[in-house]
Amino acid sequence: MTAQARYTGPRGLADAISAYSLVTMKDRPFKREAGKATTEYRDLGIAEATRGRVLMKHTRAIAPFDQETGWHWHDMDAHIVFVIRGWVRFAYEGMAEPVTVEAGSCISQPTGVPHNVVGRSDDLEAIEINIPAEHGTFDPPR
Repeated sequence: MTAQARYTGPRGLADAISAYSLVTMKDRPFKREAGKATTEYRDLGIAEATRGRVLMKHTRAIAPFDQETGWHWHDMDAHIVFVIRGWVRFAYEGMAEPVTVEAGSCISQPTGVPHNVVGRSDDLEAIEINIPAEHGTFDPPR
């Protein structure tokens, strides 16, 4: 079976849907987000390259895990976490037991489902992929 092309191609570099993007560590320093004192993030430049369709960020622990994130959900079409080092544990509304994602493993989180980060290693490093790049995070009704 042959897949159908979604656009007329092949395209020239100037006509590509997404831009060429090469990001090096020195180009994107780690930053801390408000309210998240134990982790920091580095935007990998994919949101600009895909015109807002995809966000990729490199996340790492910088202090011991001191508290759960609390139940929340994201308004996105996909939320994927690939663990490079260490582990992270998620609880999902409707699931009896938390799920632990270890180094070398990947999880596609159920979109729109409330979840809570209930644990992580002190050496956690992960790549997060979010679709779309701009999205909201909300508290579930209780």
